[in-house]
Amino acid sequence: MANVSTTKMSSKGQVVIPETIRKQSNLKAGAQFIVVAEKDVVILKTIVPSSTNGFETLIAKARKKGKEAGIQKSFISDAIAKAREK
Repeated sequence: MANVSTTKMSSKGQVVIPETIRKQSNLKAGAQFIVVAEKDVVILKTIVPSSTNGFETLIAKARKKGKEAGIQKSFISDAIAKAREK
């Protein structure tokens, strides 16, 4: 359910998000937002960090495939060193 409240902008362009809205949306200090503006409408969209679950699964698959292909850690280190030389 949407919660509606009013606020003001300071001379420095700062806007306080009312406490009721912060609590309802579980916003904490340091929260980051995307700001979208169109004419007289300004929207703040919270930036939610991505889950690392998908990344961990991808890394596990890559390690498995590398092991199956016989790739060793030293091969990777050598490839990185060669790439940095260029």
